[in-house]
Amino acid sequence: MFSLSELSPLSEPQVSHRLLKPWWEVFMDYLVLLMLMLSVVAGTLLLSRDGVVCLPSDSLDHSTSTPSRISLTPVPISPNIQTPDSLRDPTRPPTPQGRRTHLDFQQYMYVSHVCYHESLPCYSRFFPYVALLQSLLLLASGWFWFHFPRTSARIEHFIAILGKCTESPWTSRALSRAAQMDATGGRVEEAGSGQPPSLGRHSSLDSGTDSPQIPRPGCVSALPTVPPSPCSSIHSCSSSLSSLSFCPVSTAPKNTLTPGNAPRAACLDRSDGEQARALFERVRKFRAHCEASDIIFQVYRVQTLFKVLMVVLILSYTAPLLESVSFSHTCQPQVHALTGYSSFLCTHHLAPVLRHLVLTYMALLSLFGLLAIYALTWICHRSLRRYSFQRLHEAGSMRDVPDLCNDLAFLLHMADQYDPLLAQRLAVFLSPVSETCLLEENLERNWGIDRLRSMIRPDAHGRPSLQLAALPRLPPALFSLSQLEVLKLELITDAKLPAPLSHMTSLRELHLYHCTAEVEPAALAVLRERLDRLHLTFSHASETPAWVYTLRGLQELHLSGRLSGESGVHRGWALGSLRQLRHLRVLVLRSGKLQRLPGELGEAAGSLARLEVHNEGARLLALTGLRRLAGLEELTLHGCQLERLPSALLGLAGLRSLDVCHNCLRTLEELLGLQHLRRLAYLRLAHNRVLALPASVGALRGLELLDLSHNQLRALPPTLFTLRRLRCLLLASNLLEELPAEVGALALLVELDLSGNQLEELPPELFSGCSRLGSLAVAHNSLGALPPGLGTLTQLSKLDLVGNCLVGLPAELEGCIGLQGGGLLVEDWLLHSLPPRIREFLSRPGTSAGSRPDSDGFPAFSTAQWRFLSESQI
Repeated sequence: MFSLSELSPLSEPQVSHRLLKPWWEVFMDYLVLLMLMLSVVAGTLLLSRDGVVCLPSDSLDHSTSTPSRISLTPVPISPNIQTPDSLRDPTRPPTPQGRRTHLDFQQYMYVSHVCYHESLPCYSRFFPYVALLQSLLLLASGWFWFHFPRTSARIEHFIAILGKCTESPWTSRALSRAAQMDATGGRVEEAGSGQPPSLGRHSSLDSGTDSPQIPRPGCVSALPTVPPSPCSSIHSCSSSLSSLSFCPVSTAPKNTLTPGNAPRAACLDRSDGEQARALFERVRKFRAHCEASDIIFQVYRVQTLFKVLMVVLILSYTAPLLESVSFSHTCQPQVHALTGYSSFLCTHHLAPVLRHLVLTYMALLSLFGLLAIYALTWICHRSLRRYSFQRLHEAGSMRDVPDLCNDLAFLLHMADQYDPLLAQRLAVFLSPVSETCLLEENLERNWGIDRLRSMIRPDAHGRPSLQLAALPRLPPALFSLSQLEVLKLELITDAKLPAPLSHMTSLRELHLYHCTAEVEPAALAVLRERLDRLHLTFSHASETPAWVYTLRGLQELHLSGRLSGESGVHRGWALGSLRQLRHLRVLVLRSGKLQRLPGELGEAAGSLARLEVHNEGARLLALTGLRRLAGLEELTLHGCQLERLPSALLGLAGLRSLDVCHNCLRTLEELLGLQHLRRLAYLRLAHNRVLALPASVGALRGLELLDLSHNQLRALPPTLFTLRRLRCLLLASNLLEELPAEVGALALLVELDLSGNQLEELPPELFSGCSRLGSLAVAHNSLGALPPGLGTLTQLSKLDLVGNCLVGLPAELEGCIGLQGGGLLVEDWLLHSLPPRIREFLSRPGTSAGSRPDSDGFPAFSTAQWRFLSESQI
């Protein structure tokens, strides 16, 4: 047995489909139902009472009669002779009247059955079945678009979305605001909204037209706030969808007005807000899917045309066949040898009933055809693939609702025939202003001041930093964080900086990662006064806000993205002028399409001290723009595919640091020209293809750092060790087989990195001459032993010996006080070769273990990290 709860879901799809059935479809369904009932009644009559009665209509043929049969001649009785009732014999049967046929009852039955199949027209016998099949076909054609695979999914999805839109509490709130705006005749102004207008014009998300903003929830309006209606319709207390098995609309409780408190709109709880936000995204995706094609419209038009053709076809052959349905028929069966008669007169007693049923069926079918013709006319003369919310636009409350097309427009036209208010509820989730208002409400609820404060973390420099990512807009509570110094915004759709930005008195650094930021004039004035560092990341130069180039107090500007124009059209700078950035000291450019240094850099030549260009492997063809930057102190050219040192460097007399790592340098013949750069102290040439270091490197007397790691050097010139001021020498990952003894002349050397070479021994002069050495890395070489004198390096704090051929460690390590606390990086088995006293000495926490000089060539590791690396390298 089935319970009612199991059978009830079977009727839900049919009930929900009523939304898309206009009045003519409903009438046609009832007409088809009547036709089905009529065919069932006719079929029942035919099965239970149908038949014919036949009598012979010709004379008996005596030649064929049987000899043994006695012929009885009928005796006529005169009607004038009457026999008194008293003289009649009561036991004697009455005298038969009429014509005697000499046929038995079985012969009559046989003749009747034969004549029923041979003489009765087929339409009289099969009309109920034909009518039943035709009615079922018409019924199937009316429901075809609900069950066709390519349309049923869209229809069910549309009905589900419409039901969710009706149930959502946000619908009631939005419609209440719309009704309030219609009553007041304009936009509800926020209390105390003395904010100046923004620089950029705000446009709607979906449509290209500007639209009035729905007032933000929780703001004081000019009139008392209308609470959400408990009914799902703003015009009636009973929802038009209440009979479709939808859940009742849950409404927020009304706010009680107390003296002294302004009326405020009831806020949605978190779950309702999240459901409404998900519904906005669902409606947006469904709209994009349905507007891509018009398959539902085409199927409905074809099935309506099919109905019209079916009605015409049925009437065309039913009308002629109606004449064949008669009461009397002449039958001439081949039974002369059995009965002696060749012609019979038969009567079909159900013929009058069938004739009336056929006439009724044709009348219903004609009415069905008129409705189908009306539907076809409605389809052909109405623009059903376009839907405009004209009433809402005329009312002025939701002017931003976009027009719809194709299948979604057609479905709304069909829903309007059921209840026009359904489209109004769907319009709430098509309105960009409504979505914006919901997002603001969610932001105020989910991103309060307490949550933002808990997310503040110190950055690498110890400054309070906050990072927000993937938000629709900035939460209002953000601008009350007065202690925040660094703000990072990533992938925020509408990162609008309003006037309350002035409350962030400590803000000095701003990061915008793929954010379209708009700034109000009051906020722009604050940024011009306080902002020191700005990081911008974008895909195209057109995404860069124009207000960036008006920040006169900006000191550091980091730009990441496509900085040049289209290839073959414009190869230069595609951003704005730097003329107003009078205090700009640092400019960092990260781009993969830059082919020449922009001439606009000369506009900041008076203040620019550091320039970094990261071109991500694209060739930088022209560097003549460097000549205009005479005051440049630091220059970094990474990934620019440079094959030689650019000659434009000779004009940078004040240059102190040059970094050309990650290029394609093969020769360094231009080093001799750098001797004119008297202030050059840091030269980084790592990650190139340098084969040999020229002797002209000795002309760079002021060098303090030289980075030649990750090249192809096989030998070092003696002039390299004449650089008496050299404090850091990085030669890792080369092909060196020998370290010259002249290295001892570098008395000020603090850091030396020789890891990843082919050294077999170290000169003793290294330990005797470089007494200030604090970091020595000789990992992954072929050292068999360490020379004497290692104990004299009292300032040595880091020693990397991993990956060599050492047999043991010298006991002189006891004199290296700085190695205490994990400063020695070596395999564990080598460490156990030392006496226990020295091992205990090295394991003690030392005061100078963390006093490693600041350098980019030798990474700083904690004690635990150094020990972990030691074990992992074995």
